[in-house]
Amino acid sequence: MVLWQGDAVLLVRRRGGAYAGKWSLPGGHVVFGERLVAAAKRELLEETGVSATIGSAVGIFEIVMDQPRPAHFVLMTFAAVYESGEAKAGDDAEAVRWVPATELAELDITPQSREAIARSRPQ
Repeated sequence: MVLWQGDAVLLVRRRGGAYAGKWSLPGGHVVFGERLVAAAKRELLEETGVSATIGSAVGIFEIVMDQPRPAHFVLMTFAAVYESGEAKAGDDAEAVRWVPATELAELDITPQSREAIARSRPQ
């Protein structure tokens, strides 16, 4: 999900799996039977300790990769509004931080995250 607070977006650095070590948007797997918005809220809280109100969809992104093992991911990305909580790394996040828009170009961010951030950036 793309969560802005003022001019900063919340990013996590992936601990393992696909894109380990890269900065990305908070998110993760949907549990069987779980609604997408509920999954987004749960994953945000587990990864960052932050709660948010989920808004509209920003986009659907596909990742097909051969390494480190064959995988096909479909990402449904939502815009969100910050509610509460202090951002801290949890679950499968190595680090978490609010990144000012002026610093986004300096970070190693996953391509899909970069595109979703650009689509949702406040005017």
